[in-house]
Amino acid sequence: MDINRLLIWTVSASCILQIIYAIRSSKRLITGWVVVSGFVLAVTGALYYFTPTMAGLVGGSLWLILIVTPIIALRNVNRLLAQQKFKQARKLSILARLLHPLDGIKEQPELIKGLELAQKGFIDEATVIFQCYQSSTTPIGRSAAITLYQINSRWLQLVLWIQQNTTSDILAKESYLLVMYLRSLGEIGDVNGMLQVWQQYFSSIEKTDLSTRNLAKLYILAFCGEKEQVANLFNNSLLIYPQTIKNFWLATAEQASGNYETARELFLNLINCEDVRIRTAVEWRLSQSYTAPLTLPPVDKDVLERIIIEIKQEARYTGKSQIKRQPKATFLIIGLNLIAFALLVRFGGSTNLYTLYNLGALVPQQVLAGDWWRLFTATFLHFGWLHLIMNMVGLYYFGRVVEFILGVKQYLLVYLTTGVGAMLTVTLMYILGYSQENFVVGASGSVMGLVGVSVAIFLRDWLKNRGSIASKKLQSFLLIILIQTLFDLTTPQISFVSHISGTIIGFLLGMIVKHD
Repeated sequence: MDINRLLIWTVSASCILQIIYAIRSSKRLITGWVVVSGFVLAVTGALYYFTPTMAGLVGGSLWLILIVTPIIALRNVNRLLAQQKFKQARKLSILARLLHPLDGIKEQPELIKGLELAQKGFIDEATVIFQCYQSSTTPIGRSAAITLYQINSRWLQLVLWIQQNTTSDILAKESYLLVMYLRSLGEIGDVNGMLQVWQQYFSSIEKTDLSTRNLAKLYILAFCGEKEQVANLFNNSLLIYPQTIKNFWLATAEQASGNYETARELFLNLINCEDVRIRTAVEWRLSQSYTAPLTLPPVDKDVLERIIIEIKQEARYTGKSQIKRQPKATFLIIGLNLIAFALLVRFGGSTNLYTLYNLGALVPQQVLAGDWWRLFTATFLHFGWLHLIMNMVGLYYFGRVVEFILGVKQYLLVYLTTGVGAMLTVTLMYILGYSQENFVVGASGSVMGLVGVSVAIFLRDWLKNRGSIASKKLQSFLLIILIQTLFDLTTPQISFVSHISGTIIGFLLGMIVKHD
């Protein structure tokens, strides 16, 4: 395997997945990503046909400039928007616009400027900007119109505008519009209506990105008075939000649960904050007459229970619920692999077969001759820096969460068992004549074992409570296994037997071991 082939595979898989995601997405503004991904995929494919040695370099460069960089920029723009850092978000959105002036990104810097002005109290100037784009016929126009109502806390008018100027299809396709519809219903006290909209458009909400889904969940939980779950969201998924936003929604949850004095105190602490939009929202909250906490019917309670389950699963799978812990066992294993690589370099080179053999590479005949220790040592050796980096990135990505869920002892047991088990399977398959792999090194059997364990964890959780987060994770990891299998079968010098056996052993162990 060389870096050119790796780039071709990475670019092709990424573009295909980007196109599939864009087509399946609930967002209307996705055509540009389909076009760009299709263009990069076509160029890479054409070069692979005519000049294979250049395909990876050129395709990878286009992929990095036209897809990876703008996506990273947009993710950081969204992060800054969540943190209410509009000035920084506006500057970064200009870069994103240069690289991808499609899908509504062209107008984004100006709309963010409007938010920046509104935050500073220049409502009239902000209103002028949003009025320039305001329309009921385009996604950008509708977004501008919604923001106009939002910055002035004109929630009843917003509900009426959405009901009069949009259709079910538009709501299903435009996630920002749908989320703000949920909030506006909660703001006017129509909690039952809010929950009905959530149920009606649940499949559309599920197709949005994680941050959008969590924002929708925040509104649902806050207006239903679930103060503990709102706090959990801010301690995990929505940790990046500024404290003023957290306090505002915690106060909202307190108010909805009937703790009026606590809510009033929290709101009054925000009345002098620098963000004029928050001050306006606080004034709106304090102006509302208090009503008795709503008693939800069983069907709505089930909706809340599902949301709470998903929040817990997300925190569990991302490791954010263990925020104060470090994946020490994962770091230890990475450190051991780096030490082994340094020894290879010191004693002859990481691509020197003689050096690899002397330090413990898996050779089936030698294992049968008594060198059983090679089943273990081979999992810490790597053929070249590219092999090492790929496995260590995979180990860090998959290992952290598995370590947090299983605990250090079970995690180490699973890691070592899948690695040794994969090497043993390679040995047996070679001896039985089903494989030609007679010289194997690498931690990939263990890494794929972690993928198998993860699949088992997601499957067990999904069977237990049918949570959508577990379902999404399960689908994602099955896709990883499929892509890895296709890569193994089409790439020379890759141990398919080690990878697939590690995955299977990991899955079986994951179905057996105990975990939270």
